[in-house]
Amino acid sequence: MYNIRSIFMSSLFKSSFVYTLTKAINSAIPFLLLPVMTRYLNPEDYGVVAMFGVLLSFVAPFTGLSIHGAIARHYYDRDEVDMPTYVTNCLLILISSTLIAGTIFYFLAEPISNVASFPEQWMWAVIVVSATQFINQVNLTLWQVQVKPIPYGIYQVSQTALNMGLSIWFVVGLGLAWQGRIQAQIIVSVSFALFGMFLLYKNRWIKFKLNKSYIKSALNFGVPLLPHALSGTIKAVVDRVFITSMVSLSATGLYSVGYQIGSIIGMLGESFNQAYVPWLYERLKRDKYEEKVKIVKFTYVYFAAILCMALGLGLFAPWFFSFFLGPKFTGANAYVIWIFLGFAFNGMYMMVVNYIFYVQKTYILAWVTFSTAFISIILNYFAIKYWGAIGAAYTFAGMSLVTFLLVWILSSRVYPMPWSLLKISRLANE
Repeated sequence: MYNIRSIFMSSLFKSSFVYTLTKAINSAIPFLLLPVMTRYLNPEDYGVVAMFGVLLSFVAPFTGLSIHGAIARHYYDRDEVDMPTYVTNCLLILISSTLIAGTIFYFLAEPISNVASFPEQWMWAVIVVSATQFINQVNLTLWQVQVKPIPYGIYQVSQTALNMGLSIWFVVGLGLAWQGRIQAQIIVSVSFALFGMFLLYKNRWIKFKLNKSYIKSALNFGVPLLPHALSGTIKAVVDRVFITSMVSLSATGLYSVGYQIGSIIGMLGESFNQAYVPWLYERLKRDKYEEKVKIVKFTYVYFAAILCMALGLGLFAPWFFSFFLGPKFTGANAYVIWIFLGFAFNGMYMMVVNYIFYVQKTYILAWVTFSTAFISIILNYFAIKYWGAIGAAYTFAGMSLVTFLLVWILSSRVYPMPWSLLKISRLANE
């Protein structure tokens, strides 16, 4: 019978430990920033900052078209693909998509501002930060596939630490309120994008050669993911849009603080997945049934662990809300346990969606994710109308569970794995 201890001693957990530590530090910085912001910003100010994040999440799928995923996938075919040329052509796609998204955003700025309760004169910042974040993501992706968690962590933590330092200076020192928080994000994103381009050039990932087949390959990977990415964004931001319009901007601020606390589970799931994907792909490429059984066993252990962690943290979280966030934001504790559960289901989703990415059938995700996004819009509207802002937390947890289950079924069809516990037990006894 397979001993799960061997996985814990493998390169997966060595890399995962570094990624998790990096993610923990990276998330701890804004987490530590939270009690400062909640004392110098009122819930309405925090609501404006939250809506900036909402708009950024909405635009992100259009700037870059998620083609950093194509870079990650084709790195494993680097014997046949000229990766520096491939990366450069992906950056050309970024320039084109950003110009198109920026133009559309410019002409729709006023109605978007009215819906999002976000100042129209700050709309340009959404496009700039979105585009520069993609350049940073390319560097992070290349370090991930090369299994280089140390430079990955240094780059990411440095960016977040500078963001925190500038935010405190602008908000606390200069008294710039929500404007200071957004200005800090702009400065840091642009600065690191320029540094990121220097790193790409220095590490010889840039080769200026137009290759139409590479552009087509990247677009074939990324464009079908657009409905998937957009639907994920819709599910992530529609709650705050409805709370802002149906309840108040202050309620959005409270909900966003609760969401940020609850995203701790999301941080853990993402950091593990960053180490897990290269480990998984190498084993899927070997195509050995015994290894697939081991992967399935470990996956079930992971499911149980992340659910227990979500429930434990969700029950513990309200105890420190009053002194950590201050009296103005104690109402945020009502949302936390549901958001913890939602992120736990998202972590489980990441474990099964990797098979769809591996076989490069990204277009089929649109059927599940777009339909669940549409349902999420309807459920959020009626849940918030009936229960208030807490209805958004209920919907987030419920739809995260449904999405996980549907994608699990879908992935098992495009890449069969021995998910049946009966089959696994039979193999173990042989």
